Amino acid sequence: MPGPGKIALSRFSYDLPQERIAQFPLERRDESRLLVYRNGIITGDLFTRIDHYLPEGALLVFNDTRVIHARLQFKKPGGAGIEIFCLEPLDPPDFQLAFRAKEFCRWKCLVGNLKRWKGGDLVLENLSDGKIINLTATRTEDLGDGCHAIAFTWDPPELPFLSVLETIGQVPLPPYIHRPAEAGDDQRYQTIYAKNNGSVAAPTAGLHFTPEVLSRLEAKGSLFEKVTLHVGLGTFRPVTVPDISEHMMHAEQIIVKKKTIETLYNNPERPVIAVGTTSVRTLESLYWLGVKLTEGKTGTLAEVGQWDPYLTSGNSGISLKQSLGHLLEYLERNDLDALTGSTRLMIVPGYSYKVTSGLITNFHMPQSTLLLLVAALIGNDWEKAYRYALDHSYRFLSYGDSCLFFKNIG
Repeated sequence: MPGPGKIALSRFSYDLPQERIAQFPLERRDESRLLVYRNGIITGDLFTRIDHYLPEGALLVFNDTRVIHARLQFKKPGGAGIEIFCLEPLDPPDFQLAFRAKEFCRWKCLVGNLKRWKGGDLVLENLSDGKIINLTATRTEDLGDGCHAIAFTWDPPELPFLSVLETIGQVPLPPYIHRPAEAGDDQRYQTIYAKNNGSVAAPTAGLHFTPEVLSRLEAKGSLFEKVTLHVGLGTFRPVTVPDISEHMMHAEQIIVKKKTIETLYNNPERPVIAVGTTSVRTLESLYWLGVKLTEGKTGTLAEVGQWDPYLTSGNSGISLKQSLGHLLEYLERNDLDALTGSTRLMIVPGYSYKVTSGLITNFHMPQSTLLLLVAALIGNDWEKAYRYALDHSYRFLSYGDSCLFFKNIG
């Protein structure tokens, strides 16, 4: 399969001491530290002052996905614990339909301690507001790559599945946070603008924003738009191969309103600042969906392939304005108010950014696809930025500190 060529993952490693991984969030979201990188220059500040570093009139794009209680802890009669981690719905295949489902639904899941689940059903019982909820899980199919199809039934059957998850499930904190989820995580592992249920991990760059920060940015002339990418296995799946071209991305659903595409189309002079790597992948996927339309490949409009940008035909010089224009025509022609599709897009060094001029993000794991995305934006200076953060005691990963990276010019 065509790709970006050989890229050794070892080039994107660094030593991350365990004590630098934040285990708890700060009490106030915007008191996290901020590292700013622009054309080789690094400065440090607090996130609450990010308005001093963003250009006037910037267009900030947020991912408004909402984290669900995706982690279910079952126990076999003998006491063995089995964790079922809900990734994405299979039946019905749409997130919102699956969350509204009553009595039955089927999900693609990761299963922890699978070797202890030889067969039969698992039952999880929970007492909530004086009422008992029983959730039954049945393994129906091995989907490969460590994933399994799990059928769920529950009692009382009139409850929508989302209510069952939110009552019985747990906040899916990442595995590098070495503690159980607490009540405070329900609020802190969620952005203040989270709206659309579907993520199994938070778009953590957005965790730093407060109403006060947004108000100051608005006063500076910033525009805000929201996209939706439901964070799934494609974002957090670790890379286990030495050559990144052999890593396979999983598809993740994206939803972009027509209004957002119109804002991008009508404001070509505004710098686009993506809040989080998921917003970056959604924005860049928009461009490649428009390229598919421009090239007459309407049959594949619904998904951006992992290596689409690295194909010769994908570098045909189609402008962002042309691409977005074709998307708007497509929405008009089909009487749609939002573009819904999926993306497997993998951004690695050598990728040419089409939409994004700046990125607000957290510090990422060594040898991760997210770190490669950052390296594609600022080149080898990612090492310089991360060394600065380590030398100056920044906190890393989901509950850690923040960065503002501007795309290198020249």
